[in-house]
Amino acid sequence: MTELTVPDLADVLTARQRIAPYLGPTPLYRYPALDALTGADLRVKHENHQPVGAFKVRGGINLMGQLSPAERVAGVISASTGNHGQSVAYAANLFGVRAIICMPEQANPVKVESMLALGAEVVFSGADFDDAREHCEKLAIEHGYRYVHSGNEPALIAGVGTYTLEMLEARPDTEVIVVPVGGGSGAAGACVVAKAVRPSIEVIGVQSEGAPAARLSWLAGELVGTDSAATFAEGLATRTAFELPQRILRGQLDDFVLVSEEALRAATRVMIEKTRNLVEPAGAAALAAVLSDPDRFAGRRVNIVCSGGNISPAQLTALLAE
Repeated sequence: MTELTVPDLADVLTARQRIAPYLGPTPLYRYPALDALTGADLRVKHENHQPVGAFKVRGGINLMGQLSPAERVAGVISASTGNHGQSVAYAANLFGVRAIICMPEQANPVKVESMLALGAEVVFSGADFDDAREHCEKLAIEHGYRYVHSGNEPALIAGVGTYTLEMLEARPDTEVIVVPVGGGSGAAGACVVAKAVRPSIEVIGVQSEGAPAARLSWLAGELVGTDSAATFAEGLATRTAFELPQRILRGQLDDFVLVSEEALRAATRVMIEKTRNLVEPAGAAALAAVLSDPDRFAGRRVNIVCSGGNISPAQLTALLAE
């Protein structure tokens, strides 16, 4: 695949072979308590069970396994609020590649600690993801690092698309897939697979009302930025959309909904209580969408993606106190 080439099902199948030596399938579990709350026939895809606690590690391994010898020698650099950075750090550690991750100054300490433990160098810059991304892009040019964009990488999208393969193999009669959206690689991968396997499967993206850049871009048919990304779910917090995921979402995503911060907080607490899993706020966004519009999903075979479980102790304490 070349830069900004849209991946297809064949690319996802190849990605699965590439990552299989390093990652096993994650579970797709039913929780009767969630069925009762939502009225849906619900399953949770537990990407929080990945070794870095988030789905993005699939894409990181797929990409790192394809680097040229020169790129491996140069090292890689990326910007992240946490989960993408952990993915790059984990994959770089596997393949013996130097990794530098640029993060906002107030980044989730759980995710920072994970990256450092994996041997990555962490550089803090700015107030949010987009500040860190701009600094990252400057460093990549200055030092000749291989810049790993968090969205505009076909190998990342093909890699994360493998979780949808697993979902549909485990539950072939799936009717709806609900996916959190930050940069959009997870939703794009879900669209690539679901629409190739059975076009009638409905794929719905979910974003916070406080950080709607990807949804605004999807609606407008062009990239739209916002002045801020005011959400406590850092996995959803970006002021910009990305061209490659948007290209896929514009053609294949069935709907794109926003949920309130209150709904995200409530869904995070529900997920922790009903599934007995640690779930970060972005990982509960899909449940928040189902709980916010129960009539839409009632009686349907719905899979929601729990994209990550990297909640910080401070976030967890605040949520439970509420």
